Formats: sequence, C-alpha cells, structure tokens
Amino acid sequence: MKLLSYGEIIWDIYGANERTLGGAPLNFAAYTALFDNTVWLASSVGDDALGIKALEQIKALGIKTEYISTIKGKATGQCCVSLDKNRVPTYNILQDVAYDRILLPEKLSEDFDAIAFGTLALREKLNRKNLKTVLENNDFSDIYVDLNLRPPFYGKETVDFCLSYATIVKISDEELPLVTQVLFHAAPDLQEAVASITEQYSRIKLLLITCGAKGAFCYDCRNKKVHDVPSEPAAVQSTVGAGDSFGATFLTLYDKTKDIPYALKQAAKISAFVVAHKEAVPANMENFIKNIPLA
Repeated sequence: MKLLSYGEIIWDIYGANERTLGGAPLNFAAYTALFDNTVWLASSVGDDALGIKALEQIKALGIKTEYISTIKGKATGQCCVSLDKNRVPTYNILQDVAYDRILLPEKLSEDFDAIAFGTLALREKLNRKNLKTVLENNDFSDIYVDLNLRPPFYGKETVDFCLSYATIVKISDEELPLVTQVLFHAAPDLQEAVASITEQYSRIKLLLITCGAKGAFCYDCRNKKVHDVPSEPAAVQSTVGAGDSFGATFLTLYDKTKDIPYALKQAAKISAFVVAHKEAVPANMENFIKNIPLA
C-alpha cells in the first residue's frame, strides 16, 4: 500500500525537559511504515532546530519527506502533554505554527492507494482549501479519517469536511457524542449515533468505533453488519499513539485481506502493546509487528 498521511508534526513536551516527536498523522505514518508499506507524510516544519531534528527523525522512521515543507519564520509545532491518574493525556497545543501552512501540489506526483487525515491540521482555512483541491484532483482507493478531536480546534465545518470525503472513519466512543452534538445538535445513544452518521455521509463504507478497555467495533455500511472485538489485556502506561496504531494496523490489514474481523483483532493486539509503553511508538514495536500474521 502507498499511503499519504496528511497533517501535523508536533513535538510533545512532557514536564520541563522531555520532548518526543509526535502528532497523530506522524504516528499513523510510522506504524503504517512498520508494516512494509510505502508512506509519505504531508506536513510542514519551521526553519528552526526542532524542524531540522523532526525531519531527521521522520526519515529514520522510514517515512518519505518529499511532501514536507519548511516554512520560514514559523515555529515547528509543539504541544504540552499532561497525563491524568489513568495515564490519559490532555493537550495544550500551540497555534500559528508551521503545520498550519501545509503546501501540496494540486496533482500529486505519486499514485497513492490511500490518504489519511484528521481535524487538527484543518483548523486553518488555508489547509482545508488545499486538501480539498488534492482530494478532488487525485484518485485514492480509500480516504481514511481519524477525527482525533482536540478542543477548541474543531467545529462543524471541519468535522463535516472530513466525513464528507471519508471512506473509512475511526471515532472513539468519547468523541462520538461530541461529533453528533456538532453535526446534529444531539447526543443520541451509540447505535443511533452510528446510524445518523452513516446515513448523512454516504461515502463512508466502514465506521470504526474504539471503546478503550471495552474493545472496538466496525460497522460495515455496505452490508449493514457489525463486527466487534474485545480489548486485549494490558498494563496501561500511556494511551498516546494507541488510536494511531489501531487505525494503521486496521487499514493495512484490511487493504491486504478485506477481512474486517481479522483486521480488528490484530489492531486490538497492536494497540494493547502500545498502551503498555510510555512512547507513542515504542522502540521494540517493529519486532512485535513481525510476529503479527499479515495474511
């Protein structure tokens, strides 16, 4: 699979001195690349030391950087992360940074199988306009969206934009009421929420709902069938990167096999491994993935 992952490059800052390169699109790209896919990241960094360091680390992850621009006079993205007693993160995200100006050609030089994006990098009108042009002038077999809502950087316009183009969508059970409130001014139960979203957005063929320790399920919109999977046991250290690993695994294995239950099961195994580590992409992730059957 040839994937273009579009969106933010952010340095996650923990405490006074610890900095970790992240951002959901980057984490998603890193996991997808670990499955021997060919992956490009579309983003921007600043002309600063963090931008230079980010590009070095992204290349080391096996991610192609031809669609990453350097924006003069803008800082590379940063986010202060704090973890609560359950190791669930909250984020203080800097504004007016490099990834708010992602530059892409109207017609991409590669023929991609899939593109992935979320809402955060679409908080500025310029990025929404440019991504719309890319989506309408290139062919993708799948358009994967993980809304990845980060208050206050989303609203009806960005959520509607994402869901209008998506063929595969991932939403957490915590985000689902926020999504339906923004779109429909209501917070129905889970079953009604899924029905409302899939009726409103006809391009969606698969809707993934992740439910933390309660597992996950996928609604197959074309066949009107629900597939679910329990969570794998894990000693949780941090949930940062868990959703990205789940989505990347599911998309990769679904692309290879079109087997929804199989892709769900393996995605649950991968995300359980991730939450048992503090890092968004654990150092020993590649060896773990090698033991996951890919067909």
